Amino acid sequence: MTYREIPLVNFQSDLRSAKITSLQRGLYIRLLRTLILICLDAISLSLALKLALFYGDMFTSLWANYSYFLLLIFSVELGIIAALGLYGAGDNRRNYFSLFKAVSLASLLLLLIAFLYEPNLYIWRSTFILFWLFSITCISAGRFIFDIATKLVRQKGAVLHSVFLISDVEDEQANIKFIEKNQYFKICGIANAGSLDKSNREATFEYLRERRIEEAFVSWNSIKNRLYISWNFYTAGITLRIIPAQTEIITPKFEISMIGELPCMTIPAPIITGSDFWVKRGFDIFGATILLFLLSPLYLLIAILIKLDSPGSILFKQERIGLHGQKFNMWKFRTMVMNAEQLQVVLEEKNEAKDGIFFKIKEDPRITRVGKFLRGYSLDELPQLFNVLLGDMSFVGPRPLPLRDVERFKTTHFIRQEVLPGITGLWQVSGRSEIDDFEQVVQLDLRYIQDWSLWLDLQILLKTVKVVLQKKGAY
Repeated sequence: MTYREIPLVNFQSDLRSAKITSLQRGLYIRLLRTLILICLDAISLSLALKLALFYGDMFTSLWANYSYFLLLIFSVELGIIAALGLYGAGDNRRNYFSLFKAVSLASLLLLLIAFLYEPNLYIWRSTFILFWLFSITCISAGRFIFDIATKLVRQKGAVLHSVFLISDVEDEQANIKFIEKNQYFKICGIANAGSLDKSNREATFEYLRERRIEEAFVSWNSIKNRLYISWNFYTAGITLRIIPAQTEIITPKFEISMIGELPCMTIPAPIITGSDFWVKRGFDIFGATILLFLLSPLYLLIAILIKLDSPGSILFKQERIGLHGQKFNMWKFRTMVMNAEQLQVVLEEKNEAKDGIFFKIKEDPRITRVGKFLRGYSLDELPQLFNVLLGDMSFVGPRPLPLRDVERFKTTHFIRQEVLPGITGLWQVSGRSEIDDFEQVVQLDLRYIQDWSLWLDLQILLKTVKVVLQKKGAY
């Protein structure tokens, strides 16, 4: 392949990237429900206001004489109801005690605004108290009628959420009964835990996409050892509900929601799937381009120092294992003598890594004088900005390892290869070379994958600057 044939931007399929950017499954039903509830609440407030003014006293009342204050009433009341999550699904909209608190808080806030804005005009106590009572009564009645109407419609087979069940065979019937007990789900397919295995995973999610499945119920026993698969549901726009076992479980990005009387772990799908990942890739491309331009004088200076220090090439190219186990050439400034890889065979018996997967020697005799300085401040990593620009790497992600290390992997270690490797990562800011147990590295990488967000990437980048300046754990 010639230089001109190398793609400038290589958008590879990361675990966090969607196959296609799309809206969350079932979004239209959720939006329709929310819109109907808002309209019902607005009608209820209008009715409550008319009743309060009819039975109360209209004289010099802000509640009746100023149209902008009427608009304020609706904005504050509906805004506080929304802020307390009372337009959500299931028991959220039926939480009448929270509705009572929301309406009461909104009424007190409106009273305070009216007093501060027009202190010389009166709002009669009878009007205020009646409006408060009628608001609570009318909104609650509207929600109750909406629930009855929704149940009747769902009994006819309409506005049901299409769901898919993944469960061990022994738990299957119990889980089916649990889902069917709640009348707003329609089971569109069932599979066993093997459908989430790496060999079957792509076919499973293709099936879910083709049938436009909105939510997936997965038993805890089916997913407990592969929680990172939550990203597959997330990027497919499918809300994941984990049916709990008896044991306590903790996983990132989850919410506890009630399905009937049973608390269920839910990993909600984003409104626009894959958007965060493409923002990350856009930042990588933009950041790498700017840094390459700004740091070009430093590149030249380092190149001169390497040439003056020892014979050999300026750059060191090594084959690393990247996304999906694909090989790529990672570039660094040369910090060792030219025959370093041949000498490693001789030095293997001095390896200080506990499990032998890494090769680490604190006082490595192969490192040159300039190389030791470059490594101390991680300046040898600067050429990897080209890897970022080409799409082989990201600024933040699990560190790509040589083939020698990957060949020693256990099966559970390969989750690292499902996301773009990075120049820096949670491992680097948690100890760098001081962590010599590869299992600790995998746990940090797994934590990064499960907890990933744009904010986490930014935190790691900021911590990286601090760690590099302190030369912490570098050798």
